[in-house]
Amino acid sequence: MTAYKTLVKWGKESIEIEMDPSQGVDGLKQTLQARTGVPKDRMKIMPKSKGLWKGVLKDTQDLSALKLAGISPPIQMLMMGSATLPVEPVKKTIFLEDLPPEEAAKMVEPSGLVNLGNTCYLNSVTQCLRVIPQLRDGLKSYTPSSSNGASQQGQMHALLLKSLLSTMDSLDKSPNAISPNNLVMSTKMSFPQMAQTGPGGAPMQQDAEEFYSSIMGVCAGEMRGDPSLKAAFGGEKPSGGQLDGADNVIDAVFGLKMEETLTCDELTTTSTDKDDAMDTDANALVEPAVVSHDLHRKLVCNIQGGSDSSSQVNITHIGEGIQLSLTGKLEKYSEALGRNAQWTRSQKIARLPPCLVVQFGRFYWKATPDSQDHSGVKCKVMKPVGFQSVFDVYEFCNDKVKKVLKVARDKALAEEEDRVAKKLRGEDLEDDVKKEDEAMEEDDEEAAALQAALAMSVEPEQPPVGPGLPHDFQGLYELFAVVTHKGRDADGGHYMGWVKADNTASNGSDKKREKIGDSDEDNDDWFVFDDDEVSPCKTEDILKLKGGGDWHMSYLNFYRAKK
Repeated sequence: MTAYKTLVKWGKESIEIEMDPSQGVDGLKQTLQARTGVPKDRMKIMPKSKGLWKGVLKDTQDLSALKLAGISPPIQMLMMGSATLPVEPVKKTIFLEDLPPEEAAKMVEPSGLVNLGNTCYLNSVTQCLRVIPQLRDGLKSYTPSSSNGASQQGQMHALLLKSLLSTMDSLDKSPNAISPNNLVMSTKMSFPQMAQTGPGGAPMQQDAEEFYSSIMGVCAGEMRGDPSLKAAFGGEKPSGGQLDGADNVIDAVFGLKMEETLTCDELTTTSTDKDDAMDTDANALVEPAVVSHDLHRKLVCNIQGGSDSSSQVNITHIGEGIQLSLTGKLEKYSEALGRNAQWTRSQKIARLPPCLVVQFGRFYWKATPDSQDHSGVKCKVMKPVGFQSVFDVYEFCNDKVKKVLKVARDKALAEEEDRVAKKLRGEDLEDDVKKEDEAMEEDDEEAAALQAALAMSVEPEQPPVGPGLPHDFQGLYELFAVVTHKGRDADGGHYMGWVKADNTASNGSDKKREKIGDSDEDNDDWFVFDDDEVSPCKTEDILKLKGGGDWHMSYLNFYRAKK
C-alpha cells in the first residue's frame, strides 16, 4: 500500500515520517516511539489535517479506511507524551568492515603501492600523477588508434597507458596496498633500459625523472586530438590561442612554450627602441637577435654550474636555480663577423600550463679520466635548495605574459591595500565578511551568474596565457606533490612520493587553516607514500625536503595553478 508523507508536531519538534496505513495504528506508534522515545501506551495522537479521525487516535482506528489520498501532503498530526525510552539513531551506524572496498577506501588513508624490486621510482611518480584530474580524464577517454595495432611499439604503449589508468583506479577503490604488476611489466616492455638487472639478477634502481619523462612522452604521442583534449578540460576544448600549438593532452596540461633569445656579445644587437637606434654608430656592425620558440614539459632548477659549465653560482633557492638554467653563454656563428663568436642565451615563458613540474638538478655525470674501471660516475648534489608551498613564475615570463598577469596582480594588490586600510581604520572586518557571506547565500545561481557576467563585461578581455587557467590568474602555483630521493648513491637510494590531501586544496574547505609558526603559510595536510606504507604529514614537513643531509630531498616538484 502507498505510504504517505506525514509531519508530526511534538512539542517544539517536527518529525517527518512515512505512514503506511496497512501497518495500522500500532505501526504508526511504533515508528514514533523509535523516533521520539515516547512509549506507545503513553502517546496521545490528534489530527491537524482535515479528513482524519476526530479526537485522540484510538488503537481500533482503521487507517486504511481514511481517504488519505485526498489530503494535501504532508498529513499533519499532533502528538503528546513524555520520552522515557532510548531513541534509535536516525542514521544507522555502519562499520568500516561492512563497507564495500571502494567505499572503505574513501574513509581511510590513501592506498600505497607494493615495491616489486627497486620499483620505488615508479611508485612515487604514479602517486603524484594520480591526483592530476586532467591526466586522469585524458587517460579515461583514450582509445588506441587503428594504426597502433599494427606495430608492436603501439601495442606496448597502449598497454602502458591502460595499466597506468588501471593502477590509479585500483588505488581509489582499495583500502589496502596495490601490487602494480601490469604497470611494472608494461613499463619494462616499453622502456627496455628500465628492465636492467644487477649482477645477482635483481632489478636495478631507475631514475624517477627518467620514468616520468618517458611516460609523459608516450602519453603525448598517444593522447592526441580533440576528444582527448575535451575530456582533459572538462568536456570543452581550449581555444587555439590558449593551446598555442599544443596538440595533445600532455603539452596542454604540462607544456611551457619557451621563448629563447640569442644576442651576440661581441656586436651591437638591433633594437626596436628609437633612442637606442639613434645612439648606435651607423658604421658599426650590427647582429640581429635570434628569437626562437620551443616546448618544454618541465622547468629545471640547476643547483651548481648551470647551463654555463664555467659558472660558479651559489644556489640556495628554487628561483635562483631556475633563473640559472634559463640563461647562459654559448659559441655560435655570427653572420656579421663571419666567424664563431660568444653569444648570450636567455629564455622566458611565453605560455603557462595548468600543471607545472620542476626538476632539481641533483644528479650529474663526473668524468674520471684517471680511472681504469670506468670513464665516469654519476654523482649527487647534496646541498640544500629551499622552496615554498607557493611558487611565483611572474619574473620568468616574457613581457606579453607579464602584461596579462599584471592586471590580476594589480587588482589583488588593490583589494589587499583596501583590506589593510579598513583594518587600520578600526572597521570590523569580521562583520563585513559575515554580511558578505549572508548576501551570497541569499543570491540564487542566476543572480550570481548575472553578476559574474556583468563583471566580465566591464573588465577588458585579456589574451590567454595558457589553457585551463582562471581569468584572474596571477602567475601563482601551489605545490601539491613531491618526489624525493634519499641516499648518496645516484644509482641507488630510495624514492618516495609526498601528496597534498584533497581536503586542503586551494579551492576546497573554508575551514580556518593552521599556520606554520608565525608565518602566513598554511600548514596543510599531506600524505607520504613509502611504497606500501602511507603516513600523514604537514606542509612544514614538506618544506624540510630541501636537502643538505642524508634525509629525503626534493627531486621533482609538482605545482598546480592557484585559484
